[in-house]
Amino acid sequence: MYTKNQVNQMKQEFWTAFGWYMKPVPSADGSPVNWKNYKTGIRHLYFRMQAERDFASISIAIQHPDEDIAELLYAQLLELKHLLEMELGEAWSWIPKDQIAPEKNGYRVEKKLNSVNVLDKKYWPEIISFLKPRIIGLDAFWSNARYGFEGLL
Repeated sequence: MYTKNQVNQMKQEFWTAFGWYMKPVPSADGSPVNWKNYKTGIRHLYFRMQAERDFASISIAIQHPDEDIAELLYAQLLELKHLLEMELGEAWSWIPKDQIAPEKNGYRVEKKLNSVNVLDKKYWPEIISFLKPRIIGLDAFWSNARYGFEGLL
């Protein structure tokens, strides 16, 4: 059993290692990017990565406080589903608002890797190998798709 401090420390070590691993990788437009805290440039639309005790995931999260705008952003993302899945080379799970816990309002599009544990370093290469191509793929998708979102807000 780990203490809360040990869990936080291990996760911080993992994300630091991930950051160093990704540091030399430029964005799709050639500029430097903070991969862990990727900025989409659209308020309330985020690229999120998680590494936990039993899974790792990467997602696009729409968490706009105005439900109508959140729905509009999700609809725009659905319009670009083919482009997204073509860029990523795989299908992701599309999770509408009514299937997300109330405290995590909004919409989500995600890919999960089960049966990995960020607290065990032997899984780190597998988690990094899962996250790396997907965040790079999201960046490549976003370099073209973001313009379709800018006019919505």
